[in-house]
Amino acid sequence: MTVDLDAQVRAADPDRWLSSRFVADEQKRADLIALYALEAELLAIPTRVTQPMLAEMRYTWWAEQMDGVFANNPRVGHPVLEALTAAVARHGLDRAPFDALIEAHIGRVHGEPHDLDAFYVSPMQVAARMLAGEEHDAAVAEAGRLWALSQTGRGDEARALRSVANAGLGKLPAGAFPAAAHAALAGFDHPEPVKRLRLLWAVLRGRI
Repeated sequence: MTVDLDAQVRAADPDRWLSSRFVADEQKRADLIALYALEAELLAIPTRVTQPMLAEMRYTWWAEQMDGVFANNPRVGHPVLEALTAAVARHGLDRAPFDALIEAHIGRVHGEPHDLDAFYVSPMQVAARMLAGEEHDAAVAEAGRLWALSQTGRGDEARALRSVANAGLGKLPAGAFPAAAHAALAGFDHPEPVKRLRLLWAVLRGRI
């Protein structure tokens, strides 16, 4: 199951998959992959259906599945939901960011602007909680916004935010840095081996 999710994330979200390679703890890395696999599933929905209402129906299904995830009773046989349920229980995660993410996707298929916090900042904060516990939301917030801006075509704004993002990351425990490390790849379009080197340098310095 874990191998399948790992492959899914590597194909759908290569930059965050690469950053997850720097998580030394295998269980925490698998939990991070479960989070990213959920996001990959949600992102794929508009590519599979053409009508906004059909997409909304699929997102509503995922929203309903969160009931089982947060009750420690996932849909049996669904690898993403089973892995996510275990991660939620292990780390005592809050449901609100997951609900907000799904709602943001529903809004997006109906033509609403990107909710940058729901799409990018909150998932990075959830990832940091998985790796180092609570109380690190503020430390990764600006790195999340930098990543959001870079992913929505606002590269100049993203670059201008780098120093502020690094100031926040300076307060982050080293073990949680892979939650934000992929922000070092913002605007960096190079082959995977070069990206790995850039990420290694970012992890060593604790800066993006």
